[in-house]
Amino acid sequence: MPEVITTELLGEHPALHKINTGENLSTSWIRSGEGFIGFGEWRSTSVSGPNRFADARKWWREQLSSLRIENEVHGTGTGPILFASFSFDQDDVSRLVIPKVLIGKRGSKSWITWIGNQPQISESNEGAKKAQVKISSGALSDEQWKERVARAVEHIKNGDLEKVVLARDLIGHASDEISIRKILETLINNYPTTWTFLVSNLLGATPELLVRLSKSLVTSRVLAGTIKKTGDEARDLALAASLAKSSKDLEEHEYAVRSVADALSPFCSSTNVPEVPFVLHLANVMHLATDVTGVINDSATPVDIFTVIESLHPSAAVCGTPTNKAKSLINVLEGMSRGRYAGPVGWIDARGDGEIGIALRSGEVSADKKSIRIFAGCGIVAGSIPSEELAESQAKLSPMRTALEALA
Repeated sequence: MPEVITTELLGEHPALHKINTGENLSTSWIRSGEGFIGFGEWRSTSVSGPNRFADARKWWREQLSSLRIENEVHGTGTGPILFASFSFDQDDVSRLVIPKVLIGKRGSKSWITWIGNQPQISESNEGAKKAQVKISSGALSDEQWKERVARAVEHIKNGDLEKVVLARDLIGHASDEISIRKILETLINNYPTTWTFLVSNLLGATPELLVRLSKSLVTSRVLAGTIKKTGDEARDLALAASLAKSSKDLEEHEYAVRSVADALSPFCSSTNVPEVPFVLHLANVMHLATDVTGVINDSATPVDIFTVIESLHPSAAVCGTPTNKAKSLINVLEGMSRGRYAGPVGWIDARGDGEIGIALRSGEVSADKKSIRIFAGCGIVAGSIPSEELAESQAKLSPMRTALEALA
């Protein structure tokens, strides 16, 4: 007998990240106070291998077929929602989660979806335990990582490839349990215009949207080319102008935009790719950014968000150009598994619409909540300088490091 899943409009409630339902906080997708917060796990699974996106679609459809949907709200993002966190590499584990309770907010409208007993909502008064987090090197030290960047530049100058993204990790060991809610709260407060996500203990604040699919309109926000802010407004405006003219950063950005546009074109009757990127200002860095949009074809073969994700991932923004050569060099130089870092992460509804970001500015908390791996990556091109790439990686690690410091 199908289980009932109910969606109703919701009246006044605390800010999404402040809500408590009595279930453990399990999932999040919040930007500028809107999005989703999820609690408990009704069902979850793992997928891996070359067919992981198709396997994820199949599993999601199986779960939907076992539900009787009672949705009084309607529209994209209402009713049953799947949270997905895919690994960067197909051989690593990807996670799929359907929360027991989900609160959504868009504009002035809020709603609640639940399976089983109707939940009671309150404001969280979680007094997070203090935890000192000691940060140490991950797979590579700073000097070792700079040496790998230098080797990557040599490969590019030799004509082996055009661009490669090299990531690094740091390990944090905590004196007590790490509060995932507290980290989310800090990220939301510090980086309100990013997408703050949580799926199966992977959490972060990504500025990069891999794909949004709403009915037939598809959007992808591409970021590549970065400069650190100084905190001085006049100086930062000058730096933004220099970033917009930087041949090295424009080259890196062009590869990323081209890879996304090429991946979308088979599915779209039309696409719009702005000729010039804009400068996206975040709290600690600025990025060159381009919003690529398209309209999905009316074709005999239906296209859903799983199809688009598979085509887009990995983009040049997180892998390189050409893709296969960049992936091979990543495997040689990085010395670690990325896990779900730099993989697609976000939500998908019963219609196949959704929002999927790239898991950047993120970390994965261990099962016992006593440690965390945090990650950052940099796009390497012929003009890259190892010391400057190290400084850029440190700036990209800053959101998670600051959130961990706030636990103390």
